[in-house]
Amino acid sequence: MFATPDESYRPSPDEPAGCPLPGIVAAFTPRLAEFAFEPGFVAAVDQHAAMLRELLYAQGAELAPRPLDREELSDYALGFLDALTEIGWREPVGYDYAVTRLTAICWLVREQGLLEV
Repeated sequence: MFATPDESYRPSPDEPAGCPLPGIVAAFTPRLAEFAFEPGFVAAVDQHAAMLRELLYAQGAELAPRPLDREELSDYALGFLDALTEIGWREPVGYDYAVTRLTAICWLVREQGLLEV
């Protein structure tokens, strides 16, 4: 899947088969602490979250967004992680497009309570 500087990502036994969201949240929650001192990173994550919402939210007749669906976000994340694997991406010390996108996924999962049972 993806690797942190320390180790390769391994799904936890508690994860539903094929669901990358718990692993992304575990790996990228520490990045949320960077919001306190990196306003540029905050803005970039916010933009990525907005793009993901627009991509994954279906608009109804009243143009109100429906709630984010865990399965749709999971499918998107799997495809994104597969693409990162194909190019041999490794998490950098700072942040790049992939870190920003994965942090946005983490933030959306936490904001929407998508891991709560």
